[in-house]
Amino acid sequence: MQQDKHPAYHPVVFRDRAAGYAFLTRSTATSDQTIDWDDGQTYPVVDVEISSESHPFYTGKARTVDSEGRIARFERRFGGREQTSGDGTPS
Repeated sequence: MQQDKHPAYHPVVFRDRAAGYAFLTRSTATSDQTIDWDDGQTYPVVDVEISSESHPFYTGKARTVDSEGRIARFERRFGGREQTSGDGTPS
């Protein structure tokens, strides 16, 4: 790595306000706010709106997306209708 071209990589606490959860990791993110961690050290803290503790995908509260295929939807919508001949009468 070339010196003075990369941001400082240091321990940072990310705090999820929605879930009341905080975790310590290493990052290049910076903050003016600090927090006293369980190990007695003071680390910068970055508040985030969503993390794995509050994201619906990870918590299992995600909405189920309709997995029915396009062809099945078409068959359901149009497959049961009677076909007509060119003159408009049912065949």
